[in-house]
Amino acid sequence: MSSDTKSQSTAPLDLVHISLHGLIRGEKLELGRDPDTGGQCLYVLELVKALAADPQVKRVSLLTRKVIDPKLSSDYAQERESLGGGAEIVRIDAGPKRYLRKEVLWRHLDAFIDSTLSYFRKERRVPDLIHAHYADAGYVGRHLAAVLGCPFVFTGHSLGRVKLQRLLDSGTEPEDVEERYNLAARIEAEELSLDAASLVCTSTRQEVEEQYSIYHQYAESRMRVIPPGVDLSRFDGPGDPEVLKRVDQSLSVFLRDPKRPPVLTIARADERKNLPGLVRAFAKNPWLRENANLIVVGGNRETLAKLANGPRRVWNELLRSIDDAGLYGNIAYPKRHESNEVAGFYRWAAERGGVFVNPAFTEPFGLTLLEAAAAGLPLVATNDGGPRDILANCENGTLVDPLNEVEMGKAIEAILSDSQHQRELSQRGAANVREHYAWAAHVKQYLKEIRNILPSVKPPRTSGSQGALVANDRWVVMDLPPDIENEPEELIERWRRLFDGEAVGFGVATGLAYDDACEVIRRCGMPQPGFIISSLGAEIRYGHRGIEDAKWQLQIAARWNRSGILEAMEGTPGLSMQAEEFQHRFKVSYLMDAGYAPGRQALQRKLREAGIAAKVIVTARAYVDIVPIRSGKDVALRYIENKWGIEPGRIFYFGRYGNDIGAMRGRNLSALPADADRVLRQIRQRPRIFHASQPGFAGFFEGLEHYRFLEGENPPRPEEEPISADESIGQIELHP
Repeated sequence: MSSDTKSQSTAPLDLVHISLHGLIRGEKLELGRDPDTGGQCLYVLELVKALAADPQVKRVSLLTRKVIDPKLSSDYAQERESLGGGAEIVRIDAGPKRYLRKEVLWRHLDAFIDSTLSYFRKERRVPDLIHAHYADAGYVGRHLAAVLGCPFVFTGHSLGRVKLQRLLDSGTEPEDVEERYNLAARIEAEELSLDAASLVCTSTRQEVEEQYSIYHQYAESRMRVIPPGVDLSRFDGPGDPEVLKRVDQSLSVFLRDPKRPPVLTIARADERKNLPGLVRAFAKNPWLRENANLIVVGGNRETLAKLANGPRRVWNELLRSIDDAGLYGNIAYPKRHESNEVAGFYRWAAERGGVFVNPAFTEPFGLTLLEAAAAGLPLVATNDGGPRDILANCENGTLVDPLNEVEMGKAIEAILSDSQHQRELSQRGAANVREHYAWAAHVKQYLKEIRNILPSVKPPRTSGSQGALVANDRWVVMDLPPDIENEPEELIERWRRLFDGEAVGFGVATGLAYDDACEVIRRCGMPQPGFIISSLGAEIRYGHRGIEDAKWQLQIAARWNRSGILEAMEGTPGLSMQAEEFQHRFKVSYLMDAGYAPGRQALQRKLREAGIAAKVIVTARAYVDIVPIRSGKDVALRYIENKWGIEPGRIFYFGRYGNDIGAMRGRNLSALPADADRVLRQIRQRPRIFHASQPGFAGFFEGLEHYRFLEGENPPRPEEEPISADESIGQIELHP
């Protein structure tokens, strides 16, 4: 039995994890350096290492974005970094070289998809599974899984709908929320990821019941609670004396009496971590002020002025709270620390009979609670999210309302004022965290769950270099011209002559059925396409004989429910079924009366509320098509590129319709004429998206000349502009 057909129930696994934002390297993570380099980065890194240590796993890669920035270590510019065994970090080029915060990564995600597919082609690799972490990686991961035909797993970590509600409850204006956080794009990416995921991994029941459940595509049957692991080896033994000495020096300089039991918190300076609330809780409690010290490890900073706006606001509030309460001599807040000193902070506090506090308003994971418990610290933690499960398992502390600062202070006092009780909690927590939260236990449950969703036969590797399509050096891909008879004859002839010989291939991506597309091609005397993507991605056929791509049909069939769509959409005002010849087993098509019909997002929500995973595509405010979640012109074109080894930069994509928008977002060289749909014209011009000043075929040739495509010029580099407010992922992906 070949490796491509071996049963997935026993074969060693080839896994891919994706975590895009923040800074990830194999050692000395810069946790707290900025809001994006936090617990998720550590969690994913340690998960990948732990998976590689299991004999069931042959290879596991962590994909992240390559960053070349003079302000940062050159570690983040390495294309590959071994993590030992079969584990590695693979860094992918996408967008500008410099470091970007996660809110402005969105416009570069399609480039990341295309670059990753190129990496897989070079490796001749089809992983058994793709697991994406957070919304941005979810957008990327589900596209990759759709093209490669492998299962997709999603972990949201923190969720956009929860953050939106929290910000609105705090009094932030909706327009300010969107401008600052781009939450509409994030939430839509999360919905799309939940649509596509075969499995959703969460850390706690609270995440499932109170966070994921507020999403339209929430499905209890695909949710799995797998408690996060922690590298407990860091807390075995006495620790490095030199590290403990540095920690002691960095803290003692702040304190009048460093021997007092410490109240320790470790978190990045993020508003939701509620660090100023802990300072106020300490300050309001007379016993704590008299008998304890407060230690706030809030990430690294050089000066307040150099911090990003969010962390600067947190530190300004922190320092104001410290000053107002006169806590000098009772509080330490070091400016910098090395990653290997984090375990030292826990040990330093445990040696002095301290307690660890997580005062966050919301806490999806609570990784620091696990680390603190492993080091022997009792816990006082927010009653939101992960801490509920952690304290239930570890039995080593108290849950509190993070908004009730007096209650928080009393809970801390109750532990520190009774040394016998403090020691009992310390011992119980250290034992229980090792029983429930060791990485080996996490990996065992994780592998059991993913084995259940793997196909019985592994998808074959891509052909990469065989077949007639690779004879063409460059490709023009477009929909069928709607009014070719009205174009000037000299432009029509010039267009036809492009495809004489084998230098330039012709591909079609259309909403028409295959037979109808062939009839238009015959009637208009058009060149014979090398491939036709028909019915908005429902079929792919090759050459003059129309050979169907059977593998593509199998891939898009996943979770397709045509009868369920018909039932869910029945009676929708303003929609009427198109004629039978416009239907397909993988496409449901309606005529749309825009004056009465709901908008695209409302139609998408209607399907999600019915538990149906599918894409809604609206074209020219007149046609509604519903296609499989793994279908669409964009996914089908990427599938062809990947299967036949065609680099996106060798494709000139000419788009005219709203349903072309997804295919124009990546590394293809795209152009749109002056008479393109309104949706396309809203996209900002970029090096790989050209707005022609002329309509029709005149705009087509204007685009070709802009790129010097026929001369074989190298494609332009991606731009450095941040994402614009009018280009959310939801708009781009779903073709409104």
